[in-house]
Amino acid sequence: MRVAVLAHELFPHRAKTALGVLRYGDFEVVAVLDRKLAGDRVNDHITDVQDAPIVASMTDVPQADALIIGVAPIGGGFDPSWRDDVRTAIEAGCDVYAGLHYFLGEDEEFVELADEHEVELRDVRRPPEDLTVSEGIARDLDVHIVLTVGTDCSVGKMTVTMELVESLQAVGIEAAAIPTGQTGILIEGWGIAVDRVISDFAAGATEQMIRERADDHEVLVVEGQGSITHPAYSGVTCSILHGAMADQLILCHEAGRERVHGYESFPLLELEAARDLYERLAEPLAPTTLAGVAMNTSSLGAAEAAKACTNVTDSLDVPCVDPVRDDASQLAEVIGP
Repeated sequence: MRVAVLAHELFPHRAKTALGVLRYGDFEVVAVLDRKLAGDRVNDHITDVQDAPIVASMTDVPQADALIIGVAPIGGGFDPSWRDDVRTAIEAGCDVYAGLHYFLGEDEEFVELADEHEVELRDVRRPPEDLTVSEGIARDLDVHIVLTVGTDCSVGKMTVTMELVESLQAVGIEAAAIPTGQTGILIEGWGIAVDRVISDFAAGATEQMIRERADDHEVLVVEGQGSITHPAYSGVTCSILHGAMADQLILCHEAGRERVHGYESFPLLELEAARDLYERLAEPLAPTTLAGVAMNTSSLGAAEAAKACTNVTDSLDVPCVDPVRDDASQLAEVIGP
């Protein structure tokens, strides 16, 4: 499918959905919309993803089948400056995929236009209607469960999930991702955005996805969300932790980040403290252990990145790698009973 990806004024580093689609999605990206960088190409700014032209608006996009909203700001709102691009996409016969808390399918103008032009508005954050509370049985299933957890939001949990699944599959292990956020859902084509689920059902939503895939796989890697000490998002983090009942954890962190992104008055936990907190919080329901650390070292040079990972390995006695700079094979090696 040929898609355009909207990332106005946030590409590349503040448009994680756009980056996820470019890196892992089964799409041909024909253009990225960013009015600030129009005229550049994707690979002028980030090189380890598929390339595409960057354009100012949907009117500059070559023929496409869909427009993907490639950003998800804090609160998941819809920026009014995107309206013309969405309108243009619909009028051009494009489906529109969005991972916002603002549902395009409840916007009267967009719904009317979509009906007129016979296109789909897909709000991937809209949860199914048949969710229930957790039964507390994920650990009883015949599958090994790994959960990516983080020291903060936007430290790479989705990326690590995809890289780890790929590395496990490369050595012949039947592995799959459990997508719990909008980017993972767009990439995998299924899943439940747990942060949109009624709080009573959030752990149950995680458990339900694991149950759906357990019989066909040896390992399931659950995409974590937020951080257990995040002032806004700790609730969804805890729900996924308890719903997944993971056998092992992969702790995700961005090198050099010391304070909660967007809440800079709050310091991040040291990695040892984060490990201990996640393990203690999981233990009453399903004891788990830290299998490794995935470090986003994109802000560091190669030598600095290697040293940072070595220091973590020495401190926590688990492998630490940057799965994008290198790969996740060292993490894959320690997955299992």
